[in-house]
Amino acid sequence: MGYAMSRLEIESELFDGGNTVHEASSSTRPGKPFPKVDDEISQLTNLRSGPNDRLHQLVPGKQQLPVSPVRMLAGREGNYSGKGRFSSADRCHMLSRYLPVNGPWLVDQTTSRAYVSQFSADGSLFVAGFQGSNIRIYNVDRGWKVQKNILAKSLRWTVTDTSLSPDQRYLVYTSMSPVVHIVNVGSSTTESLANITEIHEGLDFSSNDRRYSFGIFSVKFSTDGRELVAGSSDDSIYVYDLEANKLSLRIMAHTADVNTVTFADESGNLIYSGSDDNLCKVWDRRCFGAKDKPAGVLVGHLEGITFLDSRGDGRYFISNGKDQTIKLWDIRKMSSDTSCNLGYRNFEWDYRWMDYPPQARDLKHPSDGSVATYKGHSVLRTLIRCYFSPEYSTGQKYIYTGSHDSRVYIYDVVTGAQVAVLKHHTSPVRDCSWHPHYPVLVSSSWDGDVVKWEFPGKGEVPVLANERRVRRQYHD
Repeated sequence: MGYAMSRLEIESELFDGGNTVHEASSSTRPGKPFPKVDDEISQLTNLRSGPNDRLHQLVPGKQQLPVSPVRMLAGREGNYSGKGRFSSADRCHMLSRYLPVNGPWLVDQTTSRAYVSQFSADGSLFVAGFQGSNIRIYNVDRGWKVQKNILAKSLRWTVTDTSLSPDQRYLVYTSMSPVVHIVNVGSSTTESLANITEIHEGLDFSSNDRRYSFGIFSVKFSTDGRELVAGSSDDSIYVYDLEANKLSLRIMAHTADVNTVTFADESGNLIYSGSDDNLCKVWDRRCFGAKDKPAGVLVGHLEGITFLDSRGDGRYFISNGKDQTIKLWDIRKMSSDTSCNLGYRNFEWDYRWMDYPPQARDLKHPSDGSVATYKGHSVLRTLIRCYFSPEYSTGQKYIYTGSHDSRVYIYDVVTGAQVAVLKHHTSPVRDCSWHPHYPVLVSSSWDGDVVKWEFPGKGEVPVLANERRVRRQYHD
């Protein structure tokens, strides 16, 4: 119960010809074979996570075998690269073989559903948001000590999203309300009670001429920290100018809830959005004068989109969909035509309380423009999130996602194989986060557990099922 179904074990000998190298177990998806991924994304992934070609030449005729860590070290000592050190791709080739699948170890446990869990960009902080109005910021470098315990203000339903500013001084949090609150993370106050021990300034995203309320599902800081972009339940994308302290732009972006928004790259010019209208859209901020008109549309999902994550290159991103799939997209293949997104469902279904119909699992959109599709996890009841694995340690070789079936799934981007399935939780895993530098992954669930998975672990005893039940009784 406490350990993952698949583990990574590396056993290699110097110039052994690759007799045995045990990688993370690679159970392929049920059903049809995974189609060949676009050659370009395959090549880009290999360039970021593959060793130098000269290392393969150390053992002629064995080019298809993984290059062992011992062989990598021998190559470095022999200065095969001419630089006297590993390249970034060499580093990723080494680290990406050590998946964070051991454990888990308990970070925190509450009686409230966990909705958000994210490492900061440098991995020094970790943020977890709960339905019971609490947001906790843990200092990872100080043994996961709680640095800030935030009691949210005017929360409606749950904390739907959080975002740290690029300098990690401020955190914003959202709920089913048009008001986004901002908290000073760097203050010395640990217990941050809204407008009691600290001011949680409210940023009103509703325009003055509107009389109705709406909720915000997704929020992100711009790369310069001067703006916020948000997706809402009134089918819109909002941009808030923090320096002017006012709403600067509203786009009627979709025909249904905008569940997710994200920036395409560090420039901040391109924004991706995903909606319950089944569409992913690309917005160019340099062309926002053409109001409500996207730069392009990407069609392929049969149900609504719950989350988007960018590869960071302004070209590729992934989306999690209520059709129980993750799709990989290349925005160069986007279209300006949305008429091909007509409804193909001939059955009644609502993901909030119904299982996905078996007859729909093998359906494919006739105009599907995605590069690849990944299946195996479950997207039900809540807006399940998915991500690329870190560039620094894995070269973004993997895609990982939470799941309604209480697990975390890790897929290989190129082959589509499930390289790991992490089992511990007893309720849906809505969010999870891979440390940007180390083989550590944290998952959070509606069961209230926030746990970390590592490779190889630090010798602590993992959380066991009976221990988890005892702690719950204590907290009740």
